[in-house]
Amino acid sequence: MNPIQMVDVVGQYKKIKKEIDETAIRVIESGQYILGKEVSAFEHEIAQYLHVDHAVGCASGTDALMVSMMALGIGPGDEVVTTPFTFAATVETIVLLGAKPIYVDIDPQTFNIDPTKLEEAITNKTKAIIPVHLYGQTADMDPIMAIANRHAIPIIEDMCQAIGTEYHGKKIGGIGTLGCLSFFPSKNLGAFGDAGMIVTNDAALAEKVRMMVVHGSRVRYKHEIIGVNSRLDALQAAMLRVKLRYLDQWIEERRKAALIYHHLFEGIDVTIPTEAPYGRHVFHQYTIRIKNRDHVARVLDEKKIPYGIYYPISLHLQQAYSVAGKPRGTFPMTEKATEEVLSLPMHTELDEEQQQYIVRSISEAIKK
Repeated sequence: MNPIQMVDVVGQYKKIKKEIDETAIRVIESGQYILGKEVSAFEHEIAQYLHVDHAVGCASGTDALMVSMMALGIGPGDEVVTTPFTFAATVETIVLLGAKPIYVDIDPQTFNIDPTKLEEAITNKTKAIIPVHLYGQTADMDPIMAIANRHAIPIIEDMCQAIGTEYHGKKIGGIGTLGCLSFFPSKNLGAFGDAGMIVTNDAALAEKVRMMVVHGSRVRYKHEIIGVNSRLDALQAAMLRVKLRYLDQWIEERRKAALIYHHLFEGIDVTIPTEAPYGRHVFHQYTIRIKNRDHVARVLDEKKIPYGIYYPISLHLQQAYSVAGKPRGTFPMTEKATEEVLSLPMHTELDEEQQQYIVRSISEAIKK
């Protein structure tokens, strides 16, 4: 059996090595390394793939979130409603802009923000809602959008883990006001470094975002608004264009691997991921819930089986993001999840023999 990788980016690269290498050499020889036709082409292709009107490349998923909030004018004194069960960047960007994160507990089945608890978090200071499509599972957007529309609050979809997932048969990204993507190497569509994108159906916002990622300029050295340096480089865009052609195939391979996991875990005392009836899971992560998680994790360490704990500490309990002033016990579903979640190897190079070994090892650990 081959060594098990949490994410096998090298194995994936080797399958498309000729295309990637030729693309990289073409861009290097062109001398156009920042923005340019490769970036424009990739933006167009992502917009087509997600069925949105506009896509603007940027340097990372974190920048996509921050620039989206900047475009909406979010700043000191404002509140942004989101989940405490997400990667730090979701809330980090809120705090960096001087706004206050307002947390809403999760649905324990999907790990996403619970729409039934959302309205009570809305105040006259709420300037945006950021639902996170965690692990590749879409949040339940209809009730979220109904609340947002009732209060005239824009929605920023954090889809950094969920490109290609669908909500009622429609790809996410164009449901809210803005959508934010990450192409970090481990993502389902991963670059060879950092890269991100902002998508929207709002032409005015798209133009504003496009200026913001190049220092607030439409024309070089003429700065109309405050911006940042968050340009998507041509090399990453060109290689992502190659990978985009394989994305749907890779999603199907992940879904097949998830079904194998589902079958292997039958009769074992773990909770497997739920695919919500309204969505199509793309399994960026295959995350189980297990009561004696830390003991099982130690056994996996001994067997050299990689795993992830996403996330071990809720953001409302992190010192850097405790500005909301919510003590332990405030968000019980989130806090319980941090004690139980365990993400297993999930990627396009995973084979059934490896999955059998992983599940057998977990089963044995549970019985110890």
